[in-house]
Amino acid sequence: MIDTLAEPTLVGAAQIGIGSGLTRRFEGAEHGAGISYFFVDNQPGQGARLHWHPYPETWVVLEGEATFVVGDRRIVATAGDTVTGPAFVPHKFTNTGGGRMRLIGIHSSAVIIQTDAE
Repeated sequence: MIDTLAEPTLVGAAQIGIGSGLTRRFEGAEHGAGISYFFVDNQPGQGARLHWHPYPETWVVLEGEATFVVGDRRIVATAGDTVTGPAFVPHKFTNTGGGRMRLIGIHSSAVIIQTDAE
Protein backbone atom coordinates (compact mmCIF):
# COMPACT_ATOMS: atom_id res chain seq x y z
CA MET A 1 0.00 0.00 0.00
CA ILE A 2 1.23 3.49 -0.83
CA ASP A 3 1.52 6.00 1.98
CA THR A 4 0.14 9.42 1.16
CA LEU A 5 2.77 12.11 1.58
CA ALA A 6 1.74 15.21 3.46
CA GLU A 7 3.90 17.34 1.17
CA PRO A 8 5.06 17.11 -2.44
CA THR A 9 8.59 15.78 -2.90
CA LEU A 10 11.37 16.41 -5.37
CA VAL A 11 13.38 13.40 -6.49
CA GLY A 12 16.61 14.58 -8.07
CA ALA A 13 17.97 12.79 -11.14
CA ALA A 14 21.14 11.82 -9.25
CA GLN A 15 19.02 9.98 -6.65
CA ILE A 16 17.57 7.54 -9.16
CA GLY A 17 20.35 7.12 -11.73
CA ILE A 18 21.34 3.56 -12.64
CA GLY A 19 24.61 2.39 -14.08
CA SER A 20 27.11 4.82 -15.54
CA GLY A 21 24.76 6.28 -18.16
CA LEU A 22 21.93 8.77 -18.05
CA THR A 23 19.10 6.26 -17.57
CA ARG A 24 17.08 6.60 -14.36
CA ARG A 25 14.75 4.23 -12.47
CA PHE A 26 11.96 5.73 -10.34
CA GLU A 27 10.02 3.37 -8.06
CA GLY A 28 6.90 5.09 -6.82
CA ALA A 29 6.64 3.11 -3.59
CA GLU A 30 9.85 4.75 -2.37
CA HIS A 31 8.42 8.23 -2.91
CA GLY A 32 4.70 7.96 -2.11
CA ALA A 33 3.62 7.57 -5.75
CA GLY A 34 1.39 4.91 -7.31
CA ILE A 35 3.40 4.61 -10.55
CA SER A 36 7.00 3.87 -11.49
CA TYR A 37 9.05 4.70 -14.56
CA PHE A 38 12.30 4.40 -16.43
CA PHE A 39 13.76 7.49 -18.07
CA VAL A 40 15.87 5.98 -20.85
CA ASP A 41 18.65 7.85 -22.66
CA ASN A 42 20.26 5.59 -25.31
CA GLN A 43 22.66 5.89 -28.20
CA PRO A 44 21.93 4.19 -31.56
CA GLY A 45 21.70 0.41 -31.22
CA GLN A 46 21.10 0.48 -27.48
CA GLY A 47 17.82 -0.54 -25.84
CA ALA A 48 16.04 -2.95 -23.54
CA ARG A 49 16.19 -6.73 -23.80
CA LEU A 50 13.03 -8.82 -24.17
CA HIS A 51 11.06 -8.91 -20.89
CA TRP A 52 7.52 -8.65 -19.51
CA HIS A 53 5.59 -7.21 -16.56
CA PRO A 54 2.40 -8.35 -14.75
CA TYR A 55 0.86 -4.93 -15.53
CA PRO A 56 0.62 -2.69 -18.63
CA GLU A 57 3.46 -0.38 -19.65
CA THR A 58 3.25 2.86 -21.62
CA TRP A 59 6.19 4.48 -23.40
CA VAL A 60 6.45 8.11 -24.47
CA VAL A 61 9.23 8.83 -26.96
CA LEU A 62 10.73 12.20 -26.10
CA GLU A 63 13.54 12.33 -28.65
CA GLY A 64 14.80 10.24 -31.56
CA GLU A 65 13.44 6.97 -32.92
CA ALA A 66 12.65 3.73 -31.10
CA THR A 67 11.60 0.41 -32.55
CA PHE A 68 9.43 -1.60 -30.18
CA VAL A 69 8.66 -5.28 -30.38
CA VAL A 70 5.49 -5.98 -28.36
CA GLY A 71 4.36 -9.57 -28.69
CA ASP A 72 4.34 -10.22 -32.44
CA ARG A 73 4.05 -6.53 -33.38
CA ARG A 74 6.90 -4.28 -34.50
CA ILE A 75 6.23 -0.57 -33.95
CA VAL A 76 8.49 2.31 -35.00
CA ALA A 77 7.89 5.44 -32.92
CA THR A 78 9.44 8.89 -32.99
CA ALA A 79 9.46 11.95 -30.73
CA GLY A 80 5.96 12.70 -29.49
CA ASP A 81 4.59 9.19 -30.07
CA THR A 82 3.12 6.98 -27.33
CA VAL A 83 3.23 3.18 -27.45
CA THR A 84 1.36 0.83 -25.10
CA GLY A 85 2.05 -2.75 -24.11
CA PRO A 86 -0.38 -5.07 -22.33
CA ALA A 87 0.37 -6.97 -19.14
CA PHE A 88 2.26 -10.28 -19.50
CA VAL A 89 3.23 -9.63 -23.16
CA PRO A 90 6.98 -9.80 -23.83
CA HIS A 91 8.43 -6.59 -25.24
CA LYS A 92 11.67 -4.75 -25.95
CA PHE A 93 12.85 -1.60 -27.70
CA THR A 94 15.95 -0.40 -29.52
CA ASN A 95 17.20 2.99 -30.60
CA THR A 96 16.98 2.61 -34.38
CA GLY A 97 17.60 6.25 -35.19
CA GLY A 98 20.82 8.04 -36.07
CA GLY A 99 21.15 9.97 -32.81
CA ARG A 100 20.18 9.96 -29.17
CA MET A 101 16.86 8.38 -28.16
CA ARG A 102 15.10 9.42 -24.98
CA LEU A 103 11.88 7.90 -23.70
CA ILE A 104 9.88 7.38 -20.53
CA GLY A 105 8.60 3.86 -19.76
CA ILE A 106 5.65 4.28 -17.39
CA HIS A 107 4.81 1.28 -15.19
CA SER A 108 1.29 1.17 -13.76
CA SER A 109 2.67 -0.13 -10.48
CA ALA A 110 4.28 1.45 -7.42
CA VAL A 111 7.12 -1.08 -7.81
CA ILE A 112 8.81 -2.32 -10.97
CA ILE A 113 8.27 -6.05 -11.45
CA GLN A 114 10.14 -7.40 -14.45
CA THR A 115 10.80 -10.89 -15.79
CA ASP A 116 13.56 -11.19 -18.37
CA ALA A 117 12.76 -13.35 -21.40
CA GLU A 118 16.23 -13.30 -23.04
